[in-house]
Amino acid sequence: MHNVKSVKPIAFYLPQYHSIPENDKWWGKGFTEWTNVTKAKPLFKGHWQPRLPSELGFYDLRVEETRIEQAQIAKSYGIYGFAYWHYWFGNGKQLLERPFQEVLNSGQPDFPFCLAWANQTWAGSWHGLSKNTVLIEQEYPGEQDYKDHFLKILPALKDKRYIIVNGKCLFLIYRANEIPDLFAFTTLWQNLAKEHNLPGFYFVSCHDNSDKLLEKGIHAFIQDIPDRFVLNKIPLIFRAFYRLKNELGIKSKKRICKIDYNKYLRHYSQYAFKENEYPMIMPDWDNSPRCGNDGWMFVNSSPLLFKNLVQKAVHFLNSKKNAEDKILIIKSWNEWAEGNYLEPDRKYGKQYLTALKDGLNFD
Repeated sequence: MHNVKSVKPIAFYLPQYHSIPENDKWWGKGFTEWTNVTKAKPLFKGHWQPRLPSELGFYDLRVEETRIEQAQIAKSYGIYGFAYWHYWFGNGKQLLERPFQEVLNSGQPDFPFCLAWANQTWAGSWHGLSKNTVLIEQEYPGEQDYKDHFLKILPALKDKRYIIVNGKCLFLIYRANEIPDLFAFTTLWQNLAKEHNLPGFYFVSCHDNSDKLLEKGIHAFIQDIPDRFVLNKIPLIFRAFYRLKNELGIKSKKRICKIDYNKYLRHYSQYAFKENEYPMIMPDWDNSPRCGNDGWMFVNSSPLLFKNLVQKAVHFLNSKKNAEDKILIIKSWNEWAEGNYLEPDRKYGKQYLTALKDGLNFD
C-alpha cells in the first residue's frame, strides 16, 4: 500500500467515458461525456467552446491502453494518484463501475488510487436536466446495504495500490452530511475493516466542512473554495434575481455566471486553512456543455495563474505539522464537460500539466 509522507496531489477521475444502458436510455444510444463536450457552442464572443482533447483523443475507458497512458502522463507531471468517482446509489445499485473494476482486475495501471463516493442524486441542471427532473435517486436503505457496499469495494481496499493516509484507507465522501445515519455508517465500516484485517478508514468529506461531522466519524475536509466562495455568494445573487423575475412573470434570458480566475486566486490566498483541511485546486471551470446558461465559468484562467495556485497550496501543505497529511486535491483529471481537466487539449496542450509540475517544485 502507498503511504503519504510529502505533498501528494490526488486528482479526481471521472469514469463516464463509455456507454452504459442507463445513459443510452436517458440520453440516446452511445452517450458518453464526449457527447456533451463535442456539441458545446460558444455562448458569447470569445467564449472558448468546444474544448477538445489532443493526444489522448476521444477515448473509451474500456480500453486498457488508454487507462495506462493516462496514468503515465499523470505520474510524469507529479500526480500521485487518482480518486476514482464511485457511484453506489443504495440497494446495490452501481453505475459507471466498469473502468475502475477493470483497473482492479487487471492490476493496471500500477498507479495509486482511492475511491470517492459520489453519493448524490442525479437531478437538475448540473446533470444536464431540466428543473426537478430526476434520473436516479441516491438512497440510504440502512445497515445491510452499508455492509453490501463495503463488501463490494473490499477487493479495492486490499489492493496494494490503495492510498493509505495516517495508517488508514483514504475514502472520500462527496456529501457526508446527507447520509442520514452518518455515525452508524462510519462506525460500521470501521468495524468491518477490522474484521477483514484492514487498518481502518480515513474518512474525508468533500463538500461539507462542518466540525459537527468530526463527531460522526469524519476525519478531515476538502476545502472547496469555489463552492464556498463563488457558488455560495456570487451566483446566488443571480439566481435570486432570476427567481424573482420568474415569480413576477417577467421572462428573461439567463446568462452564465462568470468568475474571474484572478479573484479566485486572491480569495484562495486570503483563506486560512485549518490543519484538518486539504486544499483543493481547480485548473479551470466551464460547465456550459452540461448546463448551458444555467451554470458558471471561470474567465481569464491560464497555466501561469494555475501554477501560482499550486504554489500557494504547496506552501500551506508544507506548513502542516503532520508529515503524512499533505494531500493536495485536484479537481479534476478529466471532467471535460465542466471545463475542469488536466489532460492535454488542443489549445494549451500540456501547459497546465507543466504548471502543476513547476508549482509542486516551488516550496
